[in-house]
Amino acid sequence: MKPLRRVQIQAPLAPNNNNSNGAGDSEATAPPPPPPPDASASFSRVLRRQTATSVTEDQEPFMGVKVRRRTSLHREYKGDYLNVPSNPYVMKILEKQGDRQVLFADNILKFTGSGKIKRRMLLITDLAIYILDLDASLLKRRVVLTAIENLCLSELSDNFLAIIIPSEYDCLLASTRKTEIVTVLVEATKNKSDYGIEVVFSNRFEYYAAADNIKEVQFEEVDGGVRTRIAKKSAS
Repeated sequence: MKPLRRVQIQAPLAPNNNNSNGAGDSEATAPPPPPPPDASASFSRVLRRQTATSVTEDQEPFMGVKVRRRTSLHREYKGDYLNVPSNPYVMKILEKQGDRQVLFADNILKFTGSGKIKRRMLLITDLAIYILDLDASLLKRRVVLTAIENLCLSELSDNFLAIIIPSEYDCLLASTRKTEIVTVLVEATKNKSDYGIEVVFSNRFEYYAAADNIKEVQFEEVDGGVRTRIAKKSAS
């Protein structure tokens, strides 16, 4: 277990209006897998009653700092986009861990320490976040909500989000529902602790892709979108 640390935030990059062929927004809009039949009856009824989120626009932790897409300004929050109660594998995991409420579930893009991009399921409950590979029926990671310290985002209209977990290693992901993910996590941790999660906006930040693997993410506004660079950084 590595010692506690703070995420390193650096000064934002100056805007660049030149055309670029760099990478822009990452979209994670792949359709969810078809729900398997025969979910756990009693437990699924509890989750169906408790899945809906009560997040409102006033609760969004952006406060005018971030450039928002027009399509995200008035988007309704559904919470569970994958019909979790109908998936026996996921239900069995939640029942074993004691989670009682699904706050969010959707397909996302996960960036690995080696630089690969993997399609994963992100599940947020009243107790923890889960990263699952449903194609292989594997639970890749579980992190309790109280272990999350920061959420790092750029000030631009991209899909990237870094979840900072000082006691372990961090998680960089991309989702077209990033706003909802951030809002759900902020509200959920308020209910679990007195400190809450800090939302940090910067067009350049670092995160730990592994215990000894520090990466820097840079965002730059260009004509037609946002250019994103992810580079490995030598540990000092």
